[in-house]
Amino acid sequence: MNSKEPSPFVVRQQAALQERWPFADTQDFEDARRGLIATLDPCVIRAEDGRVVWDNDAYAFLSGDAPDTVNPSLWRQSVLVSMQGLFEVVEGIYQVRGFDLSNVTFVEGDTGVIVIDPLISVETAAAALALYREHRGDRPVTGVIYTHSHVDHFGGVRGVTTQEDVDAGRVPVLAPEGLVEHAVAENVYAGTAMSRRAGYMYGAALAKGPQGQVGAGLGQTTSTGTVTLIRPTVDITTTGQVEVVDGVTIEFQMAPGTEAPAEMHFFFPSYGALCMAENATHNLHNLLTLRGALVRDPNVWSKYLTEAIDLFGDRTDVAFASHHWPTWGRDRAVGFLATQRDLYAYLHDQTLRMLNQGMTGPEIAEALVLPPALENAWSTHGYYGSVSHNVKAIYQRYLGWFDGNPAHLWQHPPVEQATRYVEFMGGADAVVEKARASFEAGDYRWVAEVLGHVVFADQQHAAARELLADTYEQLGYGAENGTWRNFFLSGATELRDGAFGTPVATSAADLVAQLTPEMLFDALAIQVDGPRAWDEDVTVDVAFTDDGSRYRLRLANGVLTHRRVDAVEGADLTLTLPLHAQLVPVVMGGLTPEQMAEQGITLDGDASAIQRVVAVLQPGDPDFAIVTPEKE
Repeated sequence: MNSKEPSPFVVRQQAALQERWPFADTQDFEDARRGLIATLDPCVIRAEDGRVVWDNDAYAFLSGDAPDTVNPSLWRQSVLVSMQGLFEVVEGIYQVRGFDLSNVTFVEGDTGVIVIDPLISVETAAAALALYREHRGDRPVTGVIYTHSHVDHFGGVRGVTTQEDVDAGRVPVLAPEGLVEHAVAENVYAGTAMSRRAGYMYGAALAKGPQGQVGAGLGQTTSTGTVTLIRPTVDITTTGQVEVVDGVTIEFQMAPGTEAPAEMHFFFPSYGALCMAENATHNLHNLLTLRGALVRDPNVWSKYLTEAIDLFGDRTDVAFASHHWPTWGRDRAVGFLATQRDLYAYLHDQTLRMLNQGMTGPEIAEALVLPPALENAWSTHGYYGSVSHNVKAIYQRYLGWFDGNPAHLWQHPPVEQATRYVEFMGGADAVVEKARASFEAGDYRWVAEVLGHVVFADQQHAAARELLADTYEQLGYGAENGTWRNFFLSGATELRDGAFGTPVATSAADLVAQLTPEMLFDALAIQVDGPRAWDEDVTVDVAFTDDGSRYRLRLANGVLTHRRVDAVEGADLTLTLPLHAQLVPVVMGGLTPEQMAEQGITLDGDASAIQRVVAVLQPGDPDFAIVTPEKE
């Protein structure tokens, strides 16, 4: 990508921010460096085939003063987050940071070590465990804890333990109730769209450097290795539940519906250490992540932080999380949690106040300003979430997409809107010339708005594409939010160089294998091309001999439905499978009737019935257009 220099408007903005924010406060740097035992040199992690899945050394440029192409606040955060190595939290608890988007934590027990949140990839998790063992001894893994249901907190689990050890009871896996169902649903049901957008969110196609990807605020980026999942063996279901793992007592607090649908905090009384999962990190988090997800609830989020203070505050000597660095000292830890609590509560309460005054989401996002005490705390800055898009998420949570204005009730879709706008404004060439004047005036938000219409009306208009790319670039340079920067610069990249697709898919084989039959049938139903299936009427019964369960699938009226049944009769086809695990390749069309027979799967009836279902499935497109109306 042919990057441009920052405009005078962006340069002046960066200089003003240097004066505005408390850059003389270096406490975060002291905390981020504290307890460093060793680094990995080089910090480059490869898969078995030699492919690089993590390269923290690519961020070596993050030193010194911020360049004019990067918001100085985001530069500061990226410098902090790029620090890598093995760190002591307290004696007996250690973290490896800078090996993935998230942290992995090691808690020493009587005979081995408990692993908290084994990163995204098998390769990065294994490298982290190896670094820990190099400096703390070759301790066996005696337990695994998943704090919540996002892939950066369980995906590398087979890099630290095995299914055999878990099945044998040697390694319990603890997680909040419902974790697998939420993890699988998020990564499979809407996984294609989320993964495509995540490529933008984490700047997957951007070169790392001052004019490209500098980080994502919460972590630098995501690793690209092998994603796995081992089902939990111990469900945490209630606040106050106590478990002892390898001699270590752990007190749990449930926190569902916060940063993840299934999430929990927990306290180690023998260490005075409180793990806050991802609900108290050194930034404003997302209430609606830009890759897409269910809207999170800042109201309950703030209440669970209050409850954590009440439950554990007077015993906490250090608070740590699954991202960023710990906070030491009882008063500082409780103060940090209280600031985070007040941040989410303020956003929630003020958005509702203004919403009930008749303001819309975009209007509230422009009007809402954090109080000085929150604004001046570095841990509240919008490096990952932002006040702007979080306020709109709260509005969406309570009132949905419609703002009540009838003019917005039945608008044209984007291409039809764009065509009409451009015609009204005098044609594409005239709009581009007017937009160029707005660009020269530094009104980049408006330029992006109007040129977006031109590109959607005529995606081959070279001048519009070039100026829109330049505009996204300037917006990226000025963004404090790491994911906003990545979105803007990724948009510029696709306009200049073409689509880069989906670099990493989250629907890994290990995740798909965890689908229950009901979840798999739901995943198939959302792939049915309705119009192609209008005239189909086919019934397939599925019976499992391993547990005796039976299901009836019916494709009719363009809808694939399923239900449990007691008897299998009257179907076009009956499939009998020895094991649940065999269902995935069968219904995804991956096995021929001959291959099914070899695996002990029997077919009774019309063998073509399953193919009739498969034939109307339309899998997601991992390369769908984002900044243009169609793929090129």
